[in-house]
Amino acid sequence: PAVVEPGGMATCTCCGYVLLRRSRFSLLFWTALTVTALIVFIVANHFPLARLTMLGKTIDATFIGALWLTWQQGHQVLSIMTGLAGFWFPLTQLCFLLWALRCIRRGRVPPDFKLAMRIYHAVSPWSMVPVLMLSIIVAVVKFAGLATLEPGAGVWAFALLTFLLTALSRLDSCRLWHYAEEAGLAPEARHVDGPPEWFTGCEVCGYVQHIAPDVEEDCERCGSPMHKRKPEMTARVWALLIAAFVAYIPANVMPMMEIRSTLGTSAHTILGGVIELWRLGSWDLALIVFAASVVVPITKLIALVVLMLGQRWRGWRVQRQRTRLYELLEFIGQWSMLDVFVVILMTAMANFPGVSQIIAGPAAVSFGLVVVLTMLAAMSYDPRVG
Repeated sequence: PAVVEPGGMATCTCCGYVLLRRSRFSLLFWTALTVTALIVFIVANHFPLARLTMLGKTIDATFIGALWLTWQQGHQVLSIMTGLAGFWFPLTQLCFLLWALRCIRRGRVPPDFKLAMRIYHAVSPWSMVPVLMLSIIVAVVKFAGLATLEPGAGVWAFALLTFLLTALSRLDSCRLWHYAEEAGLAPEARHVDGPPEWFTGCEVCGYVQHIAPDVEEDCERCGSPMHKRKPEMTARVWALLIAAFVAYIPANVMPMMEIRSTLGTSAHTILGGVIELWRLGSWDLALIVFAASVVVPITKLIALVVLMLGQRWRGWRVQRQRTRLYELLEFIGQWSMLDVFVVILMTAMANFPGVSQIIAGPAAVSFGLVVVLTMLAAMSYDPRVG
């Protein structure tokens, strides 16, 4: 990393994939930003997202309250799924990041630093606060015309938290290990002679070392399992893809949520929610929900199928296109979770027993399962194949 100037990056000469970005900011800056994000995280989850009043009844809706209400309604799997993505994984990400930065600044890396960085690397893709923030906007717009709604401090805190976590997402586990290298706390990546097929880089810390083909070894620096190529990639990706296709059918056919009011009970599917937003005049949000709930899942499924079927295509131009398609999958992977978060939030905002209630439907779990399966399939795919 010493040859990369601050603010610069190193890319693969074959496919153009970004191998390393070097920050121009100091460890003190990143530590202050992480502490700020933790404080904002507490505020966002403690204070209400909105105060709603309907027929003389008033409720304060919070994300934690929405998770607990969903659990009480019998949707434990849905509550756990959204709670992990919207609360526990972001909190784990921030806590481990702050701890790692403090260790490097103090000039001492404890033995459990390796395990902590492996956990940090594993939970980072599942932290979905930006998706949750967009879901809050959609839920607020849906209820703006049905009840008196006052935005709470939690909304503004989540908006700020989204920007902070987006900035902190640049500090992946490889970047932290590079900071430890520069501080003399970790073995540096050394220049090694030999043909390229003798070596591979660790996905967690970026350390390049010799590894024999078809042999599983642990990284010399961080201890994470390493492979020249991901084992049984084809079988794993196809199995996850088939499971995602199967789960996608009930996710679109069955109701996403059930609305109970004094006028009766009605059920809404994913497309039904899009149509309702369009009728309310929020065509922009309707397009966003349609893109996140319909276009993105189908795009992920089709893109993964294309990547799997196109493994026989050769040439650096083809490899570069495959890499760009894989980068697209990484970017859009978590945004399909939007509709699931919207359902969770609306159960809290419409919790007026005897007047209005919203219950999550069976499609919510199925759709969340599609998101998880497609993300796992993308993680199981090895973009180095070719």
